Amino acid sequence: MTRLYNLVGLEEDVVWSNDFKPYFSLGSNVQNIVNHGFTEMLNNAIDHSSGTEVFIWADQDKTNFSLIVSDNGVGIFKKITAALDLPDMRLALFELSKGKLTTDPSRHSGEGVFFTSRMFDSFAINANDLEFNHDDKSDKDLIHEEKNVFNKGTAVYMRIGLNSARTAADIYAQFTNAPEDFDFSKTIVPMKLAQYGDEQLMSRSQAKRLISRFNRFKTIILNFQGVHEIGQAFADELFRVYSSDHPDVTLIPEEMSDQVEKMWKRAILQR
Repeated sequence: MTRLYNLVGLEEDVVWSNDFKPYFSLGSNVQNIVNHGFTEMLNNAIDHSSGTEVFIWADQDKTNFSLIVSDNGVGIFKKITAALDLPDMRLALFELSKGKLTTDPSRHSGEGVFFTSRMFDSFAINANDLEFNHDDKSDKDLIHEEKNVFNKGTAVYMRIGLNSARTAADIYAQFTNAPEDFDFSKTIVPMKLAQYGDEQLMSRSQAKRLISRFNRFKTIILNFQGVHEIGQAFADELFRVYSSDHPDVTLIPEEMSDQVEKMWKRAILQR
């Protein structure tokens, strides 16, 4: 089913409850996830897109529930790039992958996209001729250069299997200290996304961009898959300087090449 709405005055929970929920038959855990993704992504369009309309498509077949939420606004990556004064729009996808990113901190926690992307079997955001993609078969986020399917604005694609045993609580537990503490305290950073163009991770300035907003977390897993080499200055700034200045933040590198591991060890031995 499809619907087109004017964004002014739109309420995401009313749209879900009245126009979509009654027409689908979903297990309770899947319905909770769909409810979460539907309302979070529609709310993003309402509050952040600077658009006038939103198109919603939802479908349930024998095996999957699929959902598209597409607005006609400025595009999420362009908006993040401007808000954070980033030198390249592709770095907006990297910032998005960290979590706790919002261009309106007084009204939003910045957790919606991060948790939604991990609740669904597959999740993608297409905007500004770029695509952010997360698949449940991998802990790592991907980026592509991809023409906007809807020509302008932001389109979010979500799919989940009807037989999924995943729950929203499962996902929250992976990135919090639940049940004792439900603060979003852990994240996984795909280091390959910190690169743009043909550059390698060599300089202190690159490391300083990388560590932006790290202090919002307690544990950060740095996944180096696809990064074959890092510079001494980059490693020193990240693993010695930052770690020394922020002893309450734990950096855990994983999937390091031999060269990256040597740079990491060299940096931590000099603390």
